[in-house]
Amino acid sequence: MLEPTACATVIPCFNESASITTLVMAVRQQLPFVLVVDDGSTDDTASLAKSAGAVVVKHERNLGKGAALKTGLSRALKQGYEWAVTLDGDGQHAPEDLPALLRGAEQTGILLVIGNRMNDARKIPWLRRQVNQWMSRKLSQRAGRPLPDTQSGFRLIHLRTWAALSLHTEHFEVESEMLLAFLAAEHSVAFVPIQVIRRRRSSHIRPVTDSLRWWKWWRGLERPPAPPVEIESGRPHASQPEFNRAFIR
Repeated sequence: MLEPTACATVIPCFNESASITTLVMAVRQQLPFVLVVDDGSTDDTASLAKSAGAVVVKHERNLGKGAALKTGLSRALKQGYEWAVTLDGDGQHAPEDLPALLRGAEQTGILLVIGNRMNDARKIPWLRRQVNQWMSRKLSQRAGRPLPDTQSGFRLIHLRTWAALSLHTEHFEVESEMLLAFLAAEHSVAFVPIQVIRRRRSSHIRPVTDSLRWWKWWRGLERPPAPPVEIESGRPHASQPEFNRAFIR
């Protein structure tokens, strides 16, 4: 398994005082360096995380999950870490699943390993599950391969590879953008099964607002060019009416 000293943990947080202490203490049993990015919280998330043993970086105002991840991953890279695990601050990810992600990278050499919740998807609230699966279908179609859980925030990321990518989103669409960027750079991606922990309180995700933002991002992607079409000599092109009448049924 990857050496724990080579891997940081990055936890983006916004008002997670109810869960952050337990989470940080549990993660530190697996990986000693935990970096909490407090994304403009109005509660005592930052002080509780620090008391539990985390290094805390604060945003003065809420900038979004993508921005918080960028802050945390950049800090981990500057401190000399080769890898970083990201997980959500609300306690939905089980720290005991961390070794599965580390083994996945060590055994395959893959530079992005994602925790897949879909084997236990019934524990995810119905609306959120439907939205996640719809997004995963869209991204799978674009990638040309099955991507079972594109919205999972529980990931193991090779930091220098991540830093070489061009990523721009600052909100929840960051998971999708990162995944496609790794694939576009011809890096393989692995999914490993993880458990799902039911939330004890509502998510910070806003289904309508965040889904619309994701859709706007999706529609703005540069579409891949169409493959070249060989046209036989004397045969009308597909744009011509004669072709449509003769060959399209």
